[in-house]
Amino acid sequence: MPTQRFLQLTEVSEVLNISSAQAYALVRSGELPAIKVGGRGQWRVETSELENYIQRMYTETRDFVATHPFGSGQDELG
Repeated sequence: MPTQRFLQLTEVSEVLNISSAQAYALVRSGELPAIKVGGRGQWRVETSELENYIQRMYTETRDFVATHPFGSGQDELG
């Protein structure tokens, strides 16, 4: 079975474990590249763009931890 090229925002939110509103905000801000398709203009994110975004976030997190070894003081401890 071939892999899906494009994902709906609900699928993106599931992969990233975030809300649909947060996924929409990432797309609208341009942080996560996406396209609008169809007559109703539904957003689609290419799987390769989602993977690129995830890798960028890993890099940004690594850089943040390297420059702020004790974090920002706002850890998510639940």
